[in-house]
Amino acid sequence: MAVGRQHCERIKEKHTFRIFPFAGGAGRERQRYCEMAGLLSGLANLGLGGLEKAKLYEEPKQEENQEIVGVHKIEEKDLIYDRTYECPVCDAQFTSKVMKSGKAKLERSDMDLRPVYEGVDPIKYDVVLCPHCGFAALTRYFKPMGPTQKKLIKENISDKVRLQPHTGDIYTYDEAMERYRLALANAIVKQARPSEKAYVCLKAAWVLRGQAENMDETAENYDEKKANLEAEETEFLKNAMEGFISARETEAFPMCGMDEITVDYLLAVLATRFARYDVASKLISSILTSPSASTRMKDKARDLKDMVVKALREGKKE
Repeated sequence: MAVGRQHCERIKEKHTFRIFPFAGGAGRERQRYCEMAGLLSGLANLGLGGLEKAKLYEEPKQEENQEIVGVHKIEEKDLIYDRTYECPVCDAQFTSKVMKSGKAKLERSDMDLRPVYEGVDPIKYDVVLCPHCGFAALTRYFKPMGPTQKKLIKENISDKVRLQPHTGDIYTYDEAMERYRLALANAIVKQARPSEKAYVCLKAAWVLRGQAENMDETAENYDEKKANLEAEETEFLKNAMEGFISARETEAFPMCGMDEITVDYLLAVLATRFARYDVASKLISSILTSPSASTRMKDKARDLKDMVVKALREGKKE
């Protein structure tokens, strides 16, 4: 019995799991041995005694560690690709840069629902432009159209536009805004619905905001250029608001891919920005009393309501 107890004690000591590893590489090897002695003990009875001391996990090599540290930093060009389209106006095939789905990390969303991603501004890539005839539209509206709209675009856009070929790996903010202006011009010419024109204005405003946020503060005339961008953004947002108000009265939902609750919240945000507190209050009330509005959307509406109440109180004091 004494011999049996001594044998058990030796096995127990051999199989002890150490929470704190030994110092140095040798210590790690000893710890791994202790762990493996328990996992593979008994293999000697099967003729595999040489594997009882086998390592379960290999130690990472120094070279591998260095490779991990030097991982390639993701750039904007890594997050986009060239997609082939067929123009619904002139039937020509061409490529346009679009963002790779699920590759960029969402950092936040602005109050007016503008998404902000890490490393890329996807809004820059939401206009498809035919380099042959000049037809441009947001991706969701770049689709077949009737002969009347084609005729209007050919006569008012295609026969007059002068486009410069694009050769860069990405679209700059200036290039993106040129594409948005063309998309808005095409929407006006083809007599698009108010919601489409409003959506172009909204996204153009987002592009201008992104450009202002990404400006080099040490650049020449920084303050003046930023002020101009902010003024342009304001103008586009005003037109987006007016367009969505008109669309809400004349069009059915979903609108621009948004349900009624989302459009009402967006409109309430824009109305608050431009001190249209009567409009904002009605829309906020509609969201808060809607049985279909999510808890998250109602929370956002309550935050907006607090802003409206605060603005009204401050206005009375003045």
